[in-house]
Amino acid sequence: MDWLEFLQVALTGSLKSVFKMALIIIPLMLLMEIAKDMNLLERAAKGLEPVMRIYRLPKEGAFPILVGLTFGLSYGAGFIIDSAKNGYLNWRDLFLINIFLVLFHSVFEDTGLFIAIGADGTVIILGRLILALIVTFALSRWTGIDRLEKQMGGKIAVPHCSHCRKE
Repeated sequence: MDWLEFLQVALTGSLKSVFKMALIIIPLMLLMEIAKDMNLLERAAKGLEPVMRIYRLPKEGAFPILVGLTFGLSYGAGFIIDSAKNGYLNWRDLFLINIFLVLFHSVFEDTGLFIAIGADGTVIILGRLILALIVTFALSRWTGIDRLEKQMGGKIAVPHCSHCRKE
């Protein structure tokens, strides 16, 4: 395979992937805007309010969590970023939502893949859910979370090395 053919295959594959992602992301963003306009998000969030209260999270965190659970981290991240930019979620909220979604995301897709290779879907879902609920609950009650936020300077990203940190 020569370089020109390699570049053509790489470019074609990349464009196909971007197009597939756009087919999912754009309708999701439109649905989110329609849902906001029709107050559907508030209604869905209201149903999750008791759960959100247990974790000391605002109701505005419910939709990003639902998207992350359903469609995975890539798509959920867009909604999390949007919620943060719009000021709906603070550092603590973002931290807890990310912890929960790291442990329990893309429920249908991941579970389906594991079922396809012979795993028990119930064990996978319940195991991941229970772990996510326990860890997120423990961190939501942890008194050091405020100190951690201060250490992080209100940012979620952690520099990879000590000399990269701004003091």
